[in-house]
This record gives sequence, C-alpha cells and structure tokens, in this order.
Amino acid sequence: MSLSALSLSALGHHVQTPGYDRTQHTPGVLHLGLGAFHRAHQAMVFDQLLACGDTRWGIHGVAMTRPDLVNLLRAQDGLYAVRVADDQGLRWQVPGALWRMSVATTERDAVVQAIASPSTRWVTLTVTEKGYTPPLGQLLTEGLRLRHQAGLSGITIASCDNLQGNGHKLQALVHAQIATHEHSVQDADFLCWLDAHCAFPSSMVDRIVPAATAEVMAAAQEALGRADHCALSTEGFWEWVIEDRLADPADAALLRSAGVRVTGDVHSYEEAKLRLLNGSHTAMALIGAVTGRPFIASCIGVPHIRSFVHRLMSREVAPHLARSDWADYRDALIARFGNPYLKHSVHQIATDSSQKIPQRWPASIWGQIAQGASFEHHALAAAVYVRYTLGVDEQAQAYALNDPQAASLLAMGAAQRSEPEACVRALLALENLWGKALPKHAAWTARVTHWHQRVMTHGVDQAIQQLLEQEA
Repeated sequence: MSLSALSLSALGHHVQTPGYDRTQHTPGVLHLGLGAFHRAHQAMVFDQLLACGDTRWGIHGVAMTRPDLVNLLRAQDGLYAVRVADDQGLRWQVPGALWRMSVATTERDAVVQAIASPSTRWVTLTVTEKGYTPPLGQLLTEGLRLRHQAGLSGITIASCDNLQGNGHKLQALVHAQIATHEHSVQDADFLCWLDAHCAFPSSMVDRIVPAATAEVMAAAQEALGRADHCALSTEGFWEWVIEDRLADPADAALLRSAGVRVTGDVHSYEEAKLRLLNGSHTAMALIGAVTGRPFIASCIGVPHIRSFVHRLMSREVAPHLARSDWADYRDALIARFGNPYLKHSVHQIATDSSQKIPQRWPASIWGQIAQGASFEHHALAAAVYVRYTLGVDEQAQAYALNDPQAASLLAMGAAQRSEPEACVRALLALENLWGKALPKHAAWTARVTHWHQRVMTHGVDQAIQQLLEQEA
C-alpha cells in the first residue's frame, strides 16, 4: 500500500501528519515549479499556517514541463514524507499543504484560471534561474489580466529563485509582456491595477534539499510502513527572508509567526546566500565532479577542501557582504555541508553552472580587485570549471554536462589537453558567464591560466593544497 489520505491515520506517532481538513477548502497559493525544494521548504511553512487553522494557505502546485512528479503526487493525494536530519537526530513529517497539482505544458488553461481564481492570494515561484523567460511572463500576465477583468483583488507574486532582486526581475518580466501588446485603454487600466494592487516582493530562501533518491524512498518505506514514491530528505535548518511588500499587509505577521523573516532589507541576505552558500556550493560541486567525489559531504569532509571553502568564503566573499552575522552563517554552512544524511549530488549542483556562475562569483572577484586583494580561490575555482568542461573526471570516468551551453562548452573544453591556454582564454572570454569587463582583466586571466596548468598537471587536490600553502 502507498501513502495516501486514507492511510494517514495508520502512520505511527513518530511521524508528524496534518491534522487539518484538506478537502473542504480551495487552494489560496499557486506555486510554479513543483520540485523537491518547494515541497521541503515553502510547502512546509504553509503547512504550519494551515495547522494553526488558517485555511487560506493550501497549495495548487504546478510542474512547468514534465508530468512524472504530478502523476506520482496525484496517486498519493498530494502527500509525501520528508526526512529532516540535523545534529539533534532524525524526524519524519508528512506535510499536507499540497491540495491540487497541474502541469503547465498540458494544462495551461487550468493554471491561468487558478491565477485568476477568487481564492488565490499568492503566486510563488521556484522555476530556477533560467526560467525567467517571456513564456513565463505571458503565463502570469494572462492570469493576472483575467483577475483584473473579473474585478478581483490584487495578489502577492513572490519569486523564490536564486536571483538578486528576484521580485523586481519578475515584475519587469510581466511589464515587458504587457508592453508587447498594442497600447490600449484596457492595457493602461490593467497596468495601473497591477502596480497599485499586486506586490512582487523579492525573497531569499535557504534550505539544502537534495534530489529524491532510492535510499530516501527505502527509508520512508521503513519509517511509514508503506511506499512513498515522492519522499524527500532535508536538513533541520531553513530560512525564508521576504521583502515587506505584500498585497495583504496582514500576511507579514502571519509569516513571521511561522518563522519567516519579513524585512525591508532582503538584499543583504540574498547576497550572502548567493555568494557564500551558492558560490561555494558551485565550487565544491565542480571539485567533486572532477575528482570523482559524489556528494557535497564527500568534499567538505576532506580537510584541504574544507579549508579551501572556509577561506574562499572568509577572505574573498565576506569582505563584500552587508550581512552582519556572516561569520555565524559561514560556520553554519560548513556544518550543513557535512550533513551525512543529505547526500547532495555534486552533479546535481553543477547542473546549469553557466547560468549560476554569473550570479555567484564575479561580484566577489570584482570586490577583491577593487581592494587590491587576492582572488586566488576564485581563480582556482574558475580553473576547475574549465577542467570540468572536459567531461571526464580524474579517474577517466565520463560525465554529462547538464547545461544549456553544454555543446559549446564541451567543444571548447575538448581543446584543453592540446591547447590549454587557448582553452582557458576561450572560456574566460564568455561575457554571459563573466560579464563584459572581467574577460579583459589580464591578471584574472593569468591566475586562472596558472591554476588550470596546475590542475591539468598535478590534479585538483594538489592544486588546492598548493594554494593553501601559498596563501597561508
């Protein structure tokens, strides 16, 4: 038997389950990007609010392209187990906030109608950095236009992706979509309504949620006494910082009651997360991929990699952050990276690196350059990225580059054994990765070239150890 609404009452007391009615109310949240992260983060926050008796936070979850997960969740009545692991031990929870599921590519009208539903108060998004495209803007605009035409209230549309100023980017995307129409009185009225009554807060979300694995599903089977094809594993730590710019200002107090930080200063938190957590995650993922270490915990558990990551964050990232408690955040990150239960795949994190690196590394590099300080740790990380484009690790095991630019990266990377310096220059010349100015910075190119030569000759581990001795 699989996990379902009928089987909830049979679960043991060691599993936290929803005690509220999931059938008598309409979802108040539409979420775009129904993946593991949302289900182990915002869905659990909304589950808390529902457990307190506020029935407005049920979720209509939307997978953007593939139906696989939606089909599995439908078969389980939107239920799934989450294993939460930290230094206090393990606990299992079945959140109940996911009430309805759709697939955007095949059920587009249902999604548009859901945005326009009188019960919908929030739209949240985790569509990844590469998801902010005109089709997304069109989908949102169609639903919002229907709301306006029906004379309904405005809503909060909250981006939760790893983009600085994500709320402003999302609002600009919708504005751009409206601008593609021929200007009319209706468009002008719609735009006025949108700006006056809808809110696009920026937010930062933080929780490590690996992709689902067979090991987690087997653990869920043992803990629940029944099959769960959607089980997840995560850490105890979570953070959600959202801009105090909400369509219903009363939501701020509700979110705070569930542990969300509602503030006028999201930027310092999102900046710290992007550069400290995400930036070091990308560096470790590339190191792990090239050296054949499968998980982040496998990397941070190696003393010289741990020292490299600590110094990357402390010396080259932290000096340019506004978050005052960055040292505590850094130390918590080091501990979180080592959580043995998470098994966060380096290849999963290395996915779409060409989209992630521009958000995570260049600002810190430029901060160091402006101060005349060392950027050696970032230069070595960039050299490992160049080595990563070879598509084979140091044990001669091939791996796939799951990246929008995979074909061109592999083509450039193929030359690094015969023409290593030319390969480095070609990859560092990509303005969509590094910006317009960094490719022209001679010292940056020289140091990446230097470390690439060490990586190719002696391997990544020896290159890291050399850097630690050099920069002691």
